[in-house]
Amino acid sequence: MKILLLEDEVMLSEAIEEYLSVLGHRVTVFLDGLEALATLQKESFDVLILDINVPGIDGLDLLERLHQLKIRFPTIYISALADIEGISRAYDLGCYDYLKKPFHLKELSLRMDKVMNVRGVPQNHLRLSPSYAYDASTSTLLCDNLPQMLSKRQLQIIDLLGRNRGRVVDFDQFRTYIWDDEYVDNATIRAEVSRLKKSLKEDFIQNIRALGYMIDIPQGI
Repeated sequence: MKILLLEDEVMLSEAIEEYLSVLGHRVTVFLDGLEALATLQKESFDVLILDINVPGIDGLDLLERLHQLKIRFPTIYISALADIEGISRAYDLGCYDYLKKPFHLKELSLRMDKVMNVRGVPQNHLRLSPSYAYDASTSTLLCDNLPQMLSKRQLQIIDLLGRNRGRVVDFDQFRTYIWDDEYVDNATIRAEVSRLKKSLKEDFIQNIRALGYMIDIPQGI
């Protein structure tokens, strides 16, 4: 998905951008509401993730101005704002969801999936091999259209590699997405991927020596 992120806390915006990029999303980051507004009048996005208290114009006024211009995008607010009036205004403006800081990055990803499902955006299966496909909307690995039983961690590995088909996923990305930035050594990651590969009927997960793993985009399927 193409995502616009408006967040003036630099460390948080960098963490969100990195996490969503690992999932295969394209993220454009702004620290200032007026700069974001200028871009939104020229470009289209699948989802807006807006903080409320930012320089320029705040996230609520930004969405209001977009509506005046008859420009509408699905919007998720992220804010430390706790007063009910501010939250109510966010929903009155038509936001799809609201996350109070601090929040877990995986929760943001789940809320984004929910937004896209509510809009009825089709979530096409990601083809991984002649027999295998991954349904990202339900976190299901399919073999010849039949659901496969995998552990939670194995599904996370498939999700990460599937969303990044054609790109090498390095060990740090595995640690960020699957182990929540907890330090695990490369040998542990290799062991988890090895167990997953042994459970598959086709060998479509490639070991990229000293770097990580990848799934190629199948050709001619």
